[in-house]
Amino acid sequence: MIDEKSKNLLSFFESIMDSFYVIGENYVVEYMSDSMTAQFGPGVGKKCHELLHHSEEICSWCRAPEVFAGKGVRWEQHVAGVDRTFDLVEFPLKNSDGSVSKITFFRDITEQVKAEERMRASEEDYRRLFEHVGCGVFISTKEGKFLDANQALLDMLGYESKEEFLKINIAKDLYLRFEDRRRFQQMIEKDGRVIDFEVEFKRKDGTPIPILLTGHARYDQHGEIVGYEGINVDLSQRRHMERELEEAHDFLNKLVMSSPNAIIATDLKGEIIIWNRAAREALGYSAEEVLGKMNISQIYPEGVAKQVMKMMRAPEYGGPGRLLSYPIVYVRRDGKIIEGNLSAAIIYDARGEEMATVGIFVDLKERLEMESKLRNTQEQLLQSEKLAAMGRLTSQIAHELNNPLYGIMNTLELLKSEVPPQSKRRKILEMALSETVRLTDLLKKMLSFSKPDEEEKQPVDINIILDEILLLVRKQLHENSIKVSTSLDEGLAKVYASKNQLRQVFLNMISNARDAMPDGGTLTINTKSIRDNIHIEVADTGVGIREEHINKIFDAFFTTKDGTKGVGLGLSVCYGFIKEHGGDIRVSSKKGEGTTFTIILPKYQDKAP
Repeated sequence: MIDEKSKNLLSFFESIMDSFYVIGENYVVEYMSDSMTAQFGPGVGKKCHELLHHSEEICSWCRAPEVFAGKGVRWEQHVAGVDRTFDLVEFPLKNSDGSVSKITFFRDITEQVKAEERMRASEEDYRRLFEHVGCGVFISTKEGKFLDANQALLDMLGYESKEEFLKINIAKDLYLRFEDRRRFQQMIEKDGRVIDFEVEFKRKDGTPIPILLTGHARYDQHGEIVGYEGINVDLSQRRHMERELEEAHDFLNKLVMSSPNAIIATDLKGEIIIWNRAAREALGYSAEEVLGKMNISQIYPEGVAKQVMKMMRAPEYGGPGRLLSYPIVYVRRDGKIIEGNLSAAIIYDARGEEMATVGIFVDLKERLEMESKLRNTQEQLLQSEKLAAMGRLTSQIAHELNNPLYGIMNTLELLKSEVPPQSKRRKILEMALSETVRLTDLLKKMLSFSKPDEEEKQPVDINIILDEILLLVRKQLHENSIKVSTSLDEGLAKVYASKNQLRQVFLNMISNARDAMPDGGTLTINTKSIRDNIHIEVADTGVGIREEHINKIFDAFFTTKDGTKGVGLGLSVCYGFIKEHGGDIRVSSKKGEGTTFTIILPKYQDKAP
């Protein structure tokens, strides 16, 4: 039983302790503190195992035998009856009668235990995260030694064991450049942290590795920085992807810039954002002049930009968002209009919203020129076929007419001898004879047109031929009040040609010049050498040729003369002769001021071509 002395001791414990109880050697509760009673209910007289978990059996964790034997014990125990965890302190209490009681102090540590469990769980989670996160995690000293690092960091830097890694010198063995370590420390010492610092580390084998470093300062109880902790992200894959994207961008940019067709892209306001080299060449604007400075409406004729945008949104021009091969014109920087075909499309973002437009313009200049040349060739071929057919016909007609004409001429000549010169009939006969001679000349030209002179070509001096012809026609020209001015190059090279055909060409040119100056004027003939060709210029100061007639004067049967003076075969025959000699005839004229024909023939190269 508890004696008076023990009761006084228990009263002292009551004043300083929360929960405790006393049992005798028979496990019967002899005393309970008020807080113990409040927690478990009244229990004096009951056995302790009945009080604590309402069982007839002694608690499995009971250590009463040790205490009754004189030993003090302490341990933690979860009591299921109240679902609480207690810190238990037990020691023997000797009574004056020699009996021994056991006093047990209960301190509720349930919340403390739960907090410790949470802490352990948190530490385990942290450690698991530390070890298994894909980024390299580290803790280091301020002086440059690692205190801890996860496996990802070891793998990233090529180290096999943590022990080896923790021995390295960070500034010397980790950083590729020492100044990067110093810069990192300056930033983290100043701000307490460093976010996304791009730096290059060294792997164990010395190869560089790009890293994205984020770190925080670690402080002691006095607020002083003692080390750093943070994560390292390997940027190798990102850098590789960036290079691939850059290469792809460069390739696409080169593809756009090198396209032979003009490629132009605009935003939805029409501001130009892409302008390739072909666009510059076609339209005359440099990229610096248009990008961000010009609107596409300045390139199109007025109103066309809105029309193109409207057609791209319509279904009938290639489907919504597209415009397929639409004929269009652009305005060059110099104001000229160029024709071509436009293929365009609207560019959409990921949400399907319109964000830009792109167009490919095909300049049809070369194609149109080729089509024009083809039409001209077809027309020339058709003309050649007509001339060939006409040549065969004229040849037949000329042969059939020649004999009767010569008979008429001979008859008229005989009649002239029988009619006195002073007779009026004599003048009529001479007029008839003159017209008959003119008719025979016309037939000769027709024969030359249908079958040119087949005289063998030889090296000839153009100046000699011109001198001979001018000697023959000078009197006739003088009678028509026409002055002759010549400038013949003395060192002129020879040409490989037919003399008779060249005489016919020059005579025809001089005859045309005479007819163009009915009231007199000046005939100028020049020869000169230009590179591999001889140029012969025949110029008059006559009435000139209308602009609309310039391109027709070499066509057969085209003439601006009175019907009594010709049928339009002279220049056509001349043009055929010169072309057959590998040359060309050019003409320039101004109405009322005169005309200049330039005959171009290749120089003789010591042997027949």
